[in-house]
Amino acid sequence: MNNNYTIFKEKMSKIADINFATSVLNWDQEVNLPPNAAKIRSKQLATLSGLAHEQFTNNEMGDLLEDLSAKNGLSERERANVTEAKKTYIKYKKKPNAFVVKLSESVSKAYFAWHKAKESNDFSIFEPALNKLVDLKLEEAELIGFDDHPYDALLDEFEPNAKTKDLDVLFKDVKNQLVDFVQILAKQQQVEDKWLYYNYDKDKQWNFGIDLLKQMGYDFNSGRQDLSPHPFTTSFGASDVRVTTRINENDFNEMTWSCIHEGGHALYEQGLLIEDYGLPTGNAISLGIHESQSRLWENNVGRSLAYWKANYHNLQNLFGENLKGISVEDFYKSINKVQPSLIRTNADELTYHFHILIRYEIEKELIEGNIAVGELPEVWNAKYKDYLNIEVPDHAQGVLQDIHWSHGAFGYFPTYSLGSFYAVQFFDKAKQDIPGLESQIEQGNLLELLAWLRTNIHQYGKMYSADELCKKVTGKSLDFSHFMDYAKNKYAGIYNL
Repeated sequence: MNNNYTIFKEKMSKIADINFATSVLNWDQEVNLPPNAAKIRSKQLATLSGLAHEQFTNNEMGDLLEDLSAKNGLSERERANVTEAKKTYIKYKKKPNAFVVKLSESVSKAYFAWHKAKESNDFSIFEPALNKLVDLKLEEAELIGFDDHPYDALLDEFEPNAKTKDLDVLFKDVKNQLVDFVQILAKQQQVEDKWLYYNYDKDKQWNFGIDLLKQMGYDFNSGRQDLSPHPFTTSFGASDVRVTTRINENDFNEMTWSCIHEGGHALYEQGLLIEDYGLPTGNAISLGIHESQSRLWENNVGRSLAYWKANYHNLQNLFGENLKGISVEDFYKSINKVQPSLIRTNADELTYHFHILIRYEIEKELIEGNIAVGELPEVWNAKYKDYLNIEVPDHAQGVLQDIHWSHGAFGYFPTYSLGSFYAVQFFDKAKQDIPGLESQIEQGNLLELLAWLRTNIHQYGKMYSADELCKKVTGKSLDFSHFMDYAKNKYAGIYNL
């Protein structure tokens, strides 16, 4: 191995140590942090973020990357690591360390302001902190630079190489095709789902969720599950990947889909090669691809009839009174009910994309300066009425429902829809490659599917771009028609079209 490449690996590993220490503090902030610790935690996170930025953007790292870029003899994987690291170095070098520290501190403060605002159902508590974050994200876009649209610079953090103009085309397809299809379903007799809202004991739900995670292949020796207000997955390296869920005793959906969804994210992180710790090939490609893994497990597997043929008996054993006389087919239909709803994380897999469309449009308008932060509740409520025909009753269930803006994560939301569309395309290919996959799922055997994902997606990290990986796996770029074909075939049966 090239001696400079060895030095590069060691430096990247140490930077990863700092970043993952930051992740531990973030995880603790959302799971365990006492209220009085907020101020000092913001400072700790800012210090670590600044330190990691300094280590990655110093001149020594720049010289090392320049030297390695000019060298022959690197393997394909090594070359990919150098190329990706250099690209990130150039981008991060444009952001002064003082800006990185200020942004990190502002994000921590915004998180606590959001949390208080949501509890108080009062957007005005969050407004000043969000205003500052929007200004900082606009500054960040200018520092990084962009060709067509400032939103491109923010998108690139979460979905490298994604362009606003391409997302405009994708969401136009959502408007022109998915909206019309949902309207067709709305004219059919609605499926019954009342049994999902009976009382489900918290402890029994928790144990059932743990069993579902184990069945998927989630390694509890390399992770754990906890409760949090907003379910999430965090990684401190492939050998320590943690998930959280939330439980509502009067809504069976919340725990179930949180466990499966976050489990899909965690399987991706646990499938990255530990020997590439800290390197681009030891990190996920993009949030769109990351989301494809959670959505594949949640929707294509978890909301399938085959999956519940394997798991419904155990569920009935736990909650027999709630599900007495309910067939597995009726249960399958109930968990796939399509109906506009207030909360994005509780939305069905079709109207979910209207929630993303709303957020995408709002973020673009904020970045373009067409709306002010103070106008967000009004704009939000109007779009929910327009797209979902829903009256938003309050701020907590409306503009304050998501945590993302408090993290400064502008450009994140589109990856949720991208992930769902990638998921269907990947799952279509998995069904071609794995004979009898549906029968395996019916028997509760999910490990061959996991092995396929490990081989075709997880192991590569950032070796390829999202588009390159999609072509490598499926033979073509992301194609929305896969999702629409899937939706029409599945819901034609559920709604008797």
